[in-house]
Amino acid sequence: MTTTIFLAGAAGAIGRPLARLLVAAGHRVVGTTRSPERADWLRSTGVDPAVLDVFDAEAVRKAVVAARPKIVIHQLTDLPRTSDPAAIDVARQKNARIRIEGTRILVDAARAAGVTRLVAQSIAFVYGPGPTPFSEEAPLMAEPEGNQGATLRGVRALEAAVLGTPGLAGIVLRYGRLYGPGTGVEVKLAGGPIHVDAAAHAALLAVERGSPGVYNVAEDDGTFAIGKARAAFGWDPGFRLSMARS
Repeated sequence: MTTTIFLAGAAGAIGRPLARLLVAAGHRVVGTTRSPERADWLRSTGVDPAVLDVFDAEAVRKAVVAARPKIVIHQLTDLPRTSDPAAIDVARQKNARIRIEGTRILVDAARAAGVTRLVAQSIAFVYGPGPTPFSEEAPLMAEPEGNQGATLRGVRALEAAVLGTPGLAGIVLRYGRLYGPGTGVEVKLAGGPIHVDAAAHAALLAVERGSPGVYNVAEDDGTFAIGKARAAFGWDPGFRLSMARS
């Protein structure tokens, strides 16, 4: 049975493999991007592109309502493909704005369209000090100073909007440290890495099998407990896109 899905951030690091997986699974996908050039790529993969600015609330509302989706997926980020500290600091501020303002705009648009299910990208590396592996019930860190504080405020706002909006069954995927195509990081990092293909596959499985709540999505290196996602979704952190084609 075909399900219409609105994928916000369809041309991003996780959005690109996720778009391919959703289409391959038989879903109709309407995907957002800020770039007309990336819209051409989305169209070539079978996605109906929507070129818009996530901070334009009216444009987002119109796009979601016009798509008439059953499910909305939030994969919006503004990640630099560099290790330059200055660029990373700027990105933290941009991502915090997306998580705070962009999430609220997307949630409001979903409600206007009658959507009752939303899957959203969060991050796992904001847990406070404590024994590892961190479970989903572990407390988040106290708010640090500077741009790291902006990151935490963004995460808290995103998760509160997704999980706390009446009438919306929200699923939050707390991703580990991304690596792989489109991330600018080709070698896995210590502290709970996750390949973008496996991250995308977790979102696909959350759409099809997930119950509302928070799930850690990372490789099993002892940093984050991932048994909840394994049990609920049948998810494997070793998944790669080549497995879906075989």
